[in-house]
Amino acid sequence: MARNVEIKASIESVESIFPKAAALADEGPVEIIQDDTFFPCENGRLKLRAFSEDEGELIFYRRDDRKGPKESFYLVSPTASPNTLRESLSQAYGQAGRVCKIRALFLAGRTRIHLDRVDGLGDFLELEVMLEDGETAEAGETVARDLMGKLGIQPDQLIEGAYVDLLASGMAG
Repeated sequence: MARNVEIKASIESVESIFPKAAALADEGPVEIIQDDTFFPCENGRLKLRAFSEDEGELIFYRRDDRKGPKESFYLVSPTASPNTLRESLSQAYGQAGRVCKIRALFLAGRTRIHLDRVDGLGDFLELEVMLEDGETAEAGETVARDLMGKLGIQPDQLIEGAYVDLLASGMAG
């Protein structure tokens, strides 16, 4: 399974972080519209991410639901028919929630910087530091903490869990 170290933080606005992210980035921004449907899963999380009617990906991942940098293990399976796959999985397992967002994606070295505007929640920053085979999670945590500092993200802005959890709990940004 692929691995990364992730953080998620609540931010005042995408616009407040955008210039800092752009200054750090080697590539981007790329705007991505995402419609994520979550399905019940005992061993982690399973979501179908639809980009359009003919492009999506089924993503299984496992990570601790805690604040701060955390290691995530994931598998991504592309699909050319996300709507049919969503219907099949919904009929088989039911849905655990749905999250729609607009994401600005920047690449800074081996880190994906996501500036997310999430329907019903508000604005967030995610960092995903890609880990090499055999590399420790601590090495990725160091990179994430450095970028948090450069982006002006404070520890009290960090959140645990996934957007779908925040929506289910009634949190609004």
